[in-house]
Amino acid sequence: SFTIYDSDDQQRVMKLIYKELMIDDKFLPPREIKSKISDAKNKLLGPQDWFAQSERDYRSQLIYDVYNAYEEKLKSSNSLDFDDLIVKTLELFAQHPPVLEAYQRKIRYIHVDEYQDTNYAQYMLVRLLAAQSRNLCVVGDDDQSIYGWRGADLRNILEFERDFPDCRVIKLEQNYRSTETILEAANGVIRHNKGRKDKS
Repeated sequence: SFTIYDSDDQQRVMKLIYKELMIDDKFLPPREIKSKISDAKNKLLGPQDWFAQSERDYRSQLIYDVYNAYEEKLKSSNSLDFDDLIVKTLELFAQHPPVLEAYQRKIRYIHVDEYQDTNYAQYMLVRLLAAQSRNLCVVGDDDQSIYGWRGADLRNILEFERDFPDCRVIKLEQNYRSTETILEAANGVIRHNKGRKDKS
């Protein structure tokens, strides 16, 4: 059993950590730190892995210290944040393969909508769960990816056919909402996107 920290709980813990580490919240806004920690967890990076990839400057050191302290606070209070729900599930699967196999047998069909907006942790969870049954359906449009700032990784959809070579791709190219003039203009602009799947 564990408690899930919501935004208010996270804010409260951050204030406590800032006080303990004597960090000026003007120099390093707590909102920025929360975002960095969330981004790290979505990339499956713990504090040390994150720091190893950082610029290793004074600011990075402070972020590392806060991230480390934050993880300790979560652990000592038997709590998880929302990002941990996937991270800890992946850790469980890695450390206990029979648990993963049980879920692979139990979850036979997976459907993911807005696949272009999935992050790395979500991608890994889906990939592991679908590894045996191969019954995976994803819906998405690489030209509509808008959550890069929240950890969405466009490669998840662009490389889907590489990751699942036995997949079948169905392009939904019929539009019932817009006039031909609007569609032509939109396609003209979208065509300039880099690294995209060809479609109308």
